Amino acid sequence: MQTLKTMNVSFEDVELEKLITTHNSKRYKKYTRDKKFLWALDRVFNDLQGVAKCSDLKQLSYLHYEQLRKIGLSSVRVMNGRVERLLFQELENGIRITVIELDESHYGQR
Repeated sequence: MQTLKTMNVSFEDVELEKLITTHNSKRYKKYTRDKKFLWALDRVFNDLQGVAKCSDLKQLSYLHYEQLRKIGLSSVRVMNGRVERLLFQELENGIRITVIELDESHYGQR
């Protein structure tokens, strides 16, 4: 029997880790009240943990995985129709989630 290898996910920011793992965060209080967003965040986090390597994220088209070469990070979209993206650093043994991008002026939504 073959065991599936999963991605090791760590966090750079304690408040972001709290938001993702417990849905509770002082810094991201606005998002703790948005149940649809939290459901989507859970799905993205489970998808990140469930792949063996980052390149496998390309197969999950709804994530819109992209490597941001200029800043040395990668990103996935949290929720369809919204601008929030998880930015993370790809490491040899997994990924380190660095920030959730909440830029509402991105993608022409000014």
